[in-house]
Amino acid sequence: MRVILALALILLAALPARASEIIGALSHNRVSLTANFSGSEILIFGAIRHDTPLGDDAPDYEIIVTIEGPRHPVSIWRKARRLGIWTNVEAVSMGSVPSFHAVATTAPLEQILSPEEDARHRISTAHAIRPEQATGSVADVDSFTEALMRLRSADGAYQSLDRWVFLDRNVLFRTTVALPANLTEGAYTTRMYLVRDGVVEHQFRTAIFVRKEGLERWLHQLAYDRPLAYGFLALIIALVAGWGASAMFRFVRS
Repeated sequence: MRVILALALILLAALPARASEIIGALSHNRVSLTANFSGSEILIFGAIRHDTPLGDDAPDYEIIVTIEGPRHPVSIWRKARRLGIWTNVEAVSMGSVPSFHAVATTAPLEQILSPEEDARHRISTAHAIRPEQATGSVADVDSFTEALMRLRSADGAYQSLDRWVFLDRNVLFRTTVALPANLTEGAYTTRMYLVRDGVVEHQFRTAIFVRKEGLERWLHQLAYDRPLAYGFLALIIALVAGWGASAMFRFVRS
């Protein structure tokens, strides 16, 4: 904590003289995806520089921290029972959806941020996925976007962390966000918002870079750069594994 305090104060001193603003940093901004990767926890911390000395009548500030993963197209399907078999019957497509989205706040989001500011900055998950982009020949598109958020919240890809940001004396703040094991490779945009009376007064932006390393990186590049060689390699591995299992069973029986 002393190290965090010292770093926050250094960041605070580096700010130019202007209206109240926020600046922050990360405990680490690179995550390596390896065979034994089981998730990672990111510490996010920073400070608020005030334009005037704080007194008893100082305004109350709130902090919002968001982390958004790389965006990808997604299709949401609805299953129904047809002739005794569960099958996909309806679908909604979305061209750009964050693979990961977390929102950490000093208080419940709906209490500290106005709906207009939420829509403007696309802070909440509901606005971040941009439900207006959904296309499909179904009447209840909203139920599909709600299902997407529910499913991804269940596996930790979408997180709502109310009262998860600790703000000390209206100056220093810190929070932690757990990144799940099933991360998508790419840049995870991290934003820190300074909020007062429901309005975003200032924001600070940085990023976390997630990248495959070691054998996983080599296999990933092989699959995309040389798909034919990757297919032969997969076939050879399958044949060797099958032969090895057969030899082991013969040895056990003998």
